[in-house]
Amino acid sequence: MRFNTLFLLILSGLCLALAQTTYDDCCLKYVRKIGRSTQRHAVQYRQQVTDGGCNIPAVIFTMKKGREFCTDPRERWVKDLMKMIDRKVARNGHKKPTKNQRPYRG
Repeated sequence: MRFNTLFLLILSGLCLALAQTTYDDCCLKYVRKIGRSTQRHAVQYRQQVTDGGCNIPAVIFTMKKGREFCTDPRERWVKDLMKMIDRKVARNGHKKPTKNQRPYRG
């Protein structure tokens, strides 16, 4: 009886641990709007596609200090901000991310 209970607890813990890692890098909801002053601090973005544990498509913007915002890729302001970042990168060349930022993963 004790073995069955212990086995069940270990199995439950393992399932929970695996489920948590599935959603680590996924956006679960969108930020509706980012102010103009905050948009100026956006240095890169990456796109989230709907596969595996990620249930919604998103564009994830990374700010200068490493903070990230999940946004709806269908919004006009999101597309405009992506174009602005692409122009900055093309003009300045691809800069290495700072210590707090993750590299661009396309």
